Amino acid sequence: MSVRLVRDEGQGPDKLSESMNVDQLQQEAAGVADAERHEGVLRYYTLAKRAEWQTADLPWNDLPPIPEARGSDQKRARRRDIWRSVITQQYQADILAVKMAAQLLNMAPHHEAKMYYTTMVQDEARHVEAWLKLLAEVGGTGEPDPHLDELARMFLEDLELLEEKVFLMQVFFERLIIPRFRLIARSSRGTTLEDLCNRLTVDDGIHHGAGMAYERVLLESAPVQTKRKLVDAANRMLPIFVEHALWRPPARAWIGRAMHERDVQRLREDLADGVRLANSLGLDVSDVQMPY
Repeated sequence: MSVRLVRDEGQGPDKLSESMNVDQLQQEAAGVADAERHEGVLRYYTLAKRAEWQTADLPWNDLPPIPEARGSDQKRARRRDIWRSVITQQYQADILAVKMAAQLLNMAPHHEAKMYYTTMVQDEARHVEAWLKLLAEVGGTGEPDPHLDELARMFLEDLELLEEKVFLMQVFFERLIIPRFRLIARSSRGTTLEDLCNRLTVDDGIHHGAGMAYERVLLESAPVQTKRKLVDAANRMLPIFVEHALWRPPARAWIGRAMHERDVQRLREDLADGVRLANSLGLDVSDVQMPY
């Protein structure tokens, strides 16, 4: 079944205000992503409006911001620095995401896509707001990830085509960030951080699904040269992404050493998943150079 989108004219659907809990939204987002992507980007606009939440909805006054460490003052400070570095990296990623969402909103020629990207801009800005509030609770930002800065420059400045930006940001990056949110949530039970990561898992699942649906539309009439540029862009991006995925600041260096083999295995699985997604879009990724 092909997807029909129209240029930016006419009226969009009515705004939905129905609220749903995180579990319901995760199930519905997964159902759309797996079975109904071909129905078009507009379905994701509707789903995103139903999934909308506000920063005030987080349990700021009811739960600790991060897991509470026990022991000496030095040990508690070290554990706080670890969590602060984790939150800083996610905050940094969402600064990139809000800028990318604004670019996509500006560049998309189709009305349905523009409607969807209005929700993505709001989502990413809300994520940044939540991370900022959480950082204020744990002592401010930590050391930034230099490889994430490099990815931001590539995504925002080097990529020229809409097809490239949707592919690398929504199809690839947003998909690979979801397991990280789940891992952080599992490691921070009973905290505001867990609640936030559960919400972001839903939001980014919708962003990824919308990206898959829209990329299919964009590639239906794309020339071979455009598809070739997507593969070339992936080859430029993958080594930087690997450095980002394995990078640890000093506060987490000892954890990085202890978990290196598991991190590499998880990275291999993530990259293989990215290749599978590219294949599902009809892209020839035989020339993609896998760093691992």
